[in-house]
Amino acid sequence: MERAKDSHPWFGIEQEYTLLDIDGHPLGWPKNGFPGPQGPYYCGVGADKVNGRDIVEAHYRACMYAGLNISGTNAEVMPAQWEYQVGPTEGIAMGDQLWTSRFLLHRTSEDFGVVTSLDPKPMEGDWNGAGAHCNFSTLAMREKDGIGAIEDAIEKLSHHHVRHIKAYDPKEGKDNERRLTGAHETSSIHDFSAGVANRGCSIRIPRSVVEDNCGYLEDRRPSSNCDPYSVTEVLVRTTVLDE
Repeated sequence: MERAKDSHPWFGIEQEYTLLDIDGHPLGWPKNGFPGPQGPYYCGVGADKVNGRDIVEAHYRACMYAGLNISGTNAEVMPAQWEYQVGPTEGIAMGDQLWTSRFLLHRTSEDFGVVTSLDPKPMEGDWNGAGAHCNFSTLAMREKDGIGAIEDAIEKLSHHHVRHIKAYDPKEGKDNERRLTGAHETSSIHDFSAGVANRGCSIRIPRSVVEDNCGYLEDRRPSSNCDPYSVTEVLVRTTVLDE
């Protein structure tokens, strides 16, 4: 990061996680069955749509009290699955802040008698996995007409897909293999892809970025249990340092 400081790399990570009862079953799920199909739970409101909001909001307040750059939270696609966002941060600070926020999440869940799982595919079957999408930009990307710098970065990323997959979960891709199937809003772990407003790609360019002609890219490959130091390091090595 020290070598890349003049490019001012910014990161924002969307940390997904799943709340579990002590028995390892997702919070609020029927003990001898399953909830209704996915669809109404994403960004849901109401006791029949979401479980554990009191935990989520207590964690959010703990992060703010600790001075972390937490910037949002929402219920996710699978019931009992949630997300919070940390960022933007510059350089190595993303690793510091995300690990601290994870500690606070586990500690807050403990107070409620609930377990937090960062497993990228906690429930097999037709249920979404959990990721840690990384939004990334450099000063050149954020400046006027920075879309060219974004496209250059994506081209560089396309040549190092395997290296990034190995850096994006603690088992060098084995955890993500269960999640990155090409279904449930993921790309295939075996192929690199990029697109505008496409949740099924490795790299997504938000529609607003295309309209503004500058901004950032979203790498959707990192798993929920990734090491943010490894994720941010490999992004900088590939796109800024040309290694």
